[in-house]
Amino acid sequence: MNIKNMVTIKSVKTILVVFALAVLAACANTAEDFAKAGDWTSVGYSDGVRGKPHRTAGDFKEYDGVNVNDYADGYLKGVQEYCNPNHAYQIGLSGSYYEGVCEGTADSQKFRMEWQRGWNDSQLNQ
Repeated sequence: MNIKNMVTIKSVKTILVVFALAVLAACANTAEDFAKAGDWTSVGYSDGVRGKPHRTAGDFKEYDGVNVNDYADGYLKGVQEYCNPNHAYQIGLSGSYYEGVCEGTADSQKFRMEWQRGWNDSQLNQ
């Protein structure tokens, strides 16, 4: 297998991964759906796994019975998944902006570098 074929296969795999993530995101419930259902762990997880900043109880003032502890537990689990540096390149390549939620984690520098590499590549392809 020559280098050109390897690059083409890698490009196809990258496109398929980005497409799969987009389809999953489109099918997923939104944080607001979970909030309406009172599932605060899922609200937090949804925010965290998408790399969104941690919300406060005031952000949910239109909802009754906000459980900030459940939200925080879910958020932590979501951020742990999001901050995996092995996925950071794909996040950047997809054009998703990084909002700094991985700062303070063990792999924050590696995550940021891989995200930046993907982001730079996404900007070249526009």
